[in-house]
Amino acid sequence: MNSRTYGQAAAPQGRWAGRSPNVDIGLLLIVGLLGIFGLTALYSASDGDSALIQRQAAITGLGLIAMLLVAQLDLRLVQRFAPHIYLGGLALLALVLAFGVEANGARSWLNLPGLPSFQPSELMKFIIPGMLAAYLASQPLPPRFPRILVAGLLVLLPAGLIVLQNDLGTAMLVAMAGFFVLLLAGMSLRLIAFGGLLALLASPVWFLFYAQEHQKNRIRSFIDPYNDPAGAGYNIIQSQIAIGSGGVTGKGFGEGDQSRLDFIPESHTDFIFAVIAEEFGLAGALALLGLFVLLLWRGLRIAVNAGDMFARLLAGGIVLIVFFNVYVNMAMVIGLLPVIGLPLPLISRGGTAIIAFFIGFGLLMSIEADSRKGSVRNR
Repeated sequence: MNSRTYGQAAAPQGRWAGRSPNVDIGLLLIVGLLGIFGLTALYSASDGDSALIQRQAAITGLGLIAMLLVAQLDLRLVQRFAPHIYLGGLALLALVLAFGVEANGARSWLNLPGLPSFQPSELMKFIIPGMLAAYLASQPLPPRFPRILVAGLLVLLPAGLIVLQNDLGTAMLVAMAGFFVLLLAGMSLRLIAFGGLLALLASPVWFLFYAQEHQKNRIRSFIDPYNDPAGAGYNIIQSQIAIGSGGVTGKGFGEGDQSRLDFIPESHTDFIFAVIAEEFGLAGALALLGLFVLLLWRGLRIAVNAGDMFARLLAGGIVLIVFFNVYVNMAMVIGLLPVIGLPLPLISRGGTAIIAFFIGFGLLMSIEADSRKGSVRNR
């Protein structure tokens, strides 16, 4: 086949590729199964609260729509407008400090027309990877110290604003999102070790002079929850009882005593994994973990096959921050980490958090489509 014939044969395929929606079927299937799993667990945790389930189903549906819309974005536009999106996120965080609504001890929400309980800090978990990926990919890698310093400031500014909202858990996730992108960009392991040592040395100072009393109690209860079983240690004790009583196969859907009798605190949000482990046992917990592992595997494949450094850093940052959120929540619920108030992605009740995760998955689909079209163009 000569080049003229090849070009004529390839033209219809190129036009079709341009029209076809950017949908990664494997990723869509995994995310859909997680959404169904979440609605099932929430139905049991809420004792069949139809209003709550309908709201969660509507948010999940909106999230799926947002994911599919974001997936159609041209990746070059995402890279170009990343600084503008970052500045918009900072402006929203500043608005929260000025006009935000407080709930559960944190001032993290804005009540906007048509968007009640909007939480801008959740969006920063995915805005930060986009901003840092655009900044770092514009110069040769690995980044030198001045660029790492600038990147650190780009992360610390929104993280600091979130700390002022008294939402330490989300601030930690935002900081880790930035760290993951720097790590993927090739930041020196020696510098990482030095930063870890500084954080370790600063921890006692923070605990003694800056940590609030409820934060100190959470750390004390992590070390020994039975030191205050009716207070700070109550959450983790009840969670561990629920998980242990579930055994291998669980007590059955809707039959968990700890969740049905409201012994598990925050069973709709932070501790929903304890409800799953009690009712579906080790088998159900491993099935859920398996779905998250499949999500990690699919996301990492998209990152590895990405067409350029910006896409690779963005995809890797999104995947790692999602999986880190999953790890922290599960470790917190079973007592391997202090309780810091992080929901389980796509499973816990939520609004902005769920939409934010779907937007992240939409970006992964856009990256996958961009790399696939790049492969077709390069043939």
